Amino acid sequence: MTSEQLKKLEATLWQTADTLRGNSDLKPSQYSTPVLGLIFLKFADNKYSQYEKEIIAEYNKLKGSRRERPIDEIAIDKCGFYLPAEARYEYLLNLPEKIDIAQALKRAMQLIEQYKPELKDTLPQDEYFLLIRKPEYRTIPKQLLKNFADIPKDAAGDMLGKIYEYFLGKFAMAEGQQGGTFFTPQSVVKLMVEVIEPHNGTVFDPACGSGGMFVQSAQFVEKRKTAGGDVSFFVYGQEKTLDYVKLAKMNIAINGLRGDIRQANTYYEDLHGSFEKFDYVLANPPFNVDDVNLAKVEADRRFNTYGIPRNKTKAKTKDKGAVTVPNANYLWINLFATSLKKKGRAALVMANSASDARHSEADIRKTLIEKNLIYAMLTLPSNMFYTVTLPATLWFFDKDKQDNKILFIDTRNVFTQIDRAHREFTEEQIQDIAIISRLHRGNRQAFVELADGYYNKGFARLTENRPNLDAVSKKVISFLKENNGKDIPDFAPVLKDADKLLKAYQEYQKHVDVALIDKANTAQRKLSETIAPFFASRTTQRSGQKSPAY
Repeated sequence: MTSEQLKKLEATLWQTADTLRGNSDLKPSQYSTPVLGLIFLKFADNKYSQYEKEIIAEYNKLKGSRRERPIDEIAIDKCGFYLPAEARYEYLLNLPEKIDIAQALKRAMQLIEQYKPELKDTLPQDEYFLLIRKPEYRTIPKQLLKNFADIPKDAAGDMLGKIYEYFLGKFAMAEGQQGGTFFTPQSVVKLMVEVIEPHNGTVFDPACGSGGMFVQSAQFVEKRKTAGGDVSFFVYGQEKTLDYVKLAKMNIAINGLRGDIRQANTYYEDLHGSFEKFDYVLANPPFNVDDVNLAKVEADRRFNTYGIPRNKTKAKTKDKGAVTVPNANYLWINLFATSLKKKGRAALVMANSASDARHSEADIRKTLIEKNLIYAMLTLPSNMFYTVTLPATLWFFDKDKQDNKILFIDTRNVFTQIDRAHREFTEEQIQDIAIISRLHRGNRQAFVELADGYYNKGFARLTENRPNLDAVSKKVISFLKENNGKDIPDFAPVLKDADKLLKAYQEYQKHVDVALIDKANTAQRKLSETIAPFFASRTTQRSGQKSPAY
């Protein structure tokens, strides 16, 4: 499925779900969970369908033998789920109108939880009764089932994960500021992941929301797995709000991840024993929280190892007179640093104001620099988040730095405008930014591979379209002659340029070997020097200037 097809499918599915807002008095916060539950159910059914023949074949093979196993055990080993008949999507979709659809959906969710204990008390159940509490609403669940059935049966988990994340983002926008607390835009998360490159270890998010950080980490790991790398991977999360904990559990299950997500207020609870425990930390914590009880955190080594943020003047009091920290941003910054193992890496989203905060926060920042923990600081463009317009900064920690420098990256002018109020990074922009970090770490191999990939994609397009250039040029010339008979462009140089470029690329392919970094880099520079004049020629011709000689 192409990205255009995916976007069209996403928009269609969202329009279906959003009819709940137009045709009922439900708020997004009320219908988001049952709708996402149906997306989860569709994914589970798709995945189960892919393995069903294999599951049944093994069950029949072992049946009656000493090695006989229950079919649910075989299913869970092969695909992570067992779906009895009453939990199958087609079964629910084709139920007669007289059947209580809300009860049937509740039963389906109960059966999934029964055979996948880590989802216990996670999937929506009674929420489906909310959707039909008025007679005029009774057709809504069935209509949702019909529309979500359009998701292709052979769709990969990666694609459905994207749809899932898309819905979370749309619910965030529909809900406003409060709803946005559980969603970080996918392109921002992907950039964070590409910089710290998590693999073969544990990932921790102490403010995990819907689990989007884990999903992007998993996709990075899958890419590494395809390349033959080690991919042992386990995720740990904490989240204060129970609804978001449930979303996170569904999200990691939807993407085939192993993990442990728990409900907790991270300021006061440490359910995973996080001190120096994790290989990677990824998080987008709440910004500028000013009501954290100082007495409850100042003795916690998660927060005091590099210094506790304190008020400069007389202590402020909140929460029935309790003394509070002036700002919790540096509690989070402390937590990310102290949660890392000896060679751990972290990436976090932080308010811009934290980068130059004064007084006790400045002292903490100084200590982090002196301990050589801060690897990089990256300034994001504004309007990257669904619920706030202010820009933010990405902080990166690395406890295995090979120098005592800090990498600063300014991406304020690097973005793609997706609508009037929102921006994102494209895949190419993410890779172009991430390669700066990889080069900083001395990974020249990554650079030549990225450049080689760009050349291959670009020339593949040129090779594909070259046969069409002659026909297109003749059609344009014929059209212009018939309509005005003058200003007929000469396409001969363009066709000649295309052939020269293809010839240069063929020579490049003969000499490039990305495993030989210096040789590959030399070949790429030579091809770049060959290409540059052609683009300069086209640019000057469009601006009315005389084309320079090649």
